[in-house]
Amino acid sequence: MCVWHAGGAGDDCKQERHPSSIMEMLHQLEDLFLEAAPTVVMVLLFYVVLKYLFFQPLMRAMDERSARTEGARREAEASQAVAREKVQSYEEALKKARAAVYAEQDIARRAILDERANKVKDARARAMELVQSEKLVIAKEVATARTQLEESSSDLAAEMVRTLIGTRPGGSNPAPKPAGGAR
Repeated sequence: MCVWHAGGAGDDCKQERHPSSIMEMLHQLEDLFLEAAPTVVMVLLFYVVLKYLFFQPLMRAMDERSARTEGARREAEASQAVAREKVQSYEEALKKARAAVYAEQDIARRAILDERANKVKDARARAMELVQSEKLVIAKEVATARTQLEESSSDLAAEMVRTLIGTRPGGSNPAPKPAGGAR
């Protein structure tokens, strides 16, 4: 047994070991293990029961949930990929449809422009015909007026000469004087 003294460093402790004390300690350890054995058995039994009745079902449920979650995630990714492909195909179909509509509109626009050009061409041709016919009418009128002028020019010239000669101041008037009038 070790006796500690106050103020000492503890180096002067002498331990005495008696065989009875060793036996007593062994006996106490044996009693301790015997008293602890049921607790150890109960802990092991509790561990086994919890492992098979609680932890394994819980782990199975968590694994199943994880597998379902991963499966749902994979399905969602596959659905998104399919949706992306459909969107691309719809966009391509929409582009083709737009191109077809634009082509049809271009054809219709060209047809309208051609029709309008033809109408303008026809209107110009009619206008030119009208101008030509009016030119012919005017030319005929000019020719008629010239012939009439040529025919009447000698009469007009004679009348102008008579008018000029008959109204001349200070000269003799060969033209007859109007009756009843004095000078």
